[in-house]
Amino acid sequence: MKKLAIFIVIVSLAFTGYSQDNEPTFTKVDDMVKVTYYYDNGNVKTEGFFKDKKLTGQWVTYDTTGKRIQLANYKDGKKVGTWLIWTKDGIREINYVNNKLISVHFIKEEYKLASN
Repeated sequence: MKKLAIFIVIVSLAFTGYSQDNEPTFTKVDDMVKVTYYYDNGNVKTEGFFKDKKLTGQWVTYDTTGKRIQLANYKDGKKVGTWLIWTKDGIREINYVNNKLISVHFIKEEYKLASN
């Protein structure tokens, strides 16, 4: 009987872990749709906008703890502007024009500017 009770508790905990609502959320904002994707732990993974079913505007990606790790920009589904990718060693600055890679710069950790 004791083994059955332990089994039921373990199965219940397993199903509780999977029952979290981590499905993407979609919110209409003017003529765009804001989408937010989540990690299994419930934290935000990625959020950004679609317009006419194409990525548009700024997209932000976070690690599992909520720390920002990427900032990307799109226009009509194409990569544009400056992208920033945070790594343990510093920041990668990647520049795109009309989906074409123009330049990549690496900013070492010791040269990063203080930010709020």
